[in-house]
Amino acid sequence: VQLQASGGGLVQSGGSLRLSCVASGTIFSIKAMGWYRQTPGQERELVASIATGGQTRYADSVKGRFAISRDDAKKMVYLEMNNLRPEDSAVYYCNQLVMRWATDWGRNYWGPGTQVTVSS
Repeated sequence: VQLQASGGGLVQSGGSLRLSCVASGTIFSIKAMGWYRQTPGQERELVASIATGGQTRYADSVKGRFAISRDDAKKMVYLEMNNLRPEDSAVYYCNQLVMRWATDWGRNYWGPGTQVTVSS
């Protein structure tokens, strides 16, 4: 299973970006999907997650500005980021908990990361 993210880039403060992440390979189903971010010297932190039933969870710092969604048919997860701030600058990683077959417990897979830079 491989994940590939896209949509990062440079944006001015107050601007918007949309991140996308697609999974490929042997996939029976995908449980949770999420986005994490990391800055140099800091631990990777959860930005947003979405469960199979659509339940979402957000870091307090992004509530009301970011929205996560998923398309199971396309094996994709999205992160709509609005009103971006310089402190949102980080490498963003997508994560998907994938069942490769019906009896699989599931395993976490990570994308390679996409850089988001917000200028002030």
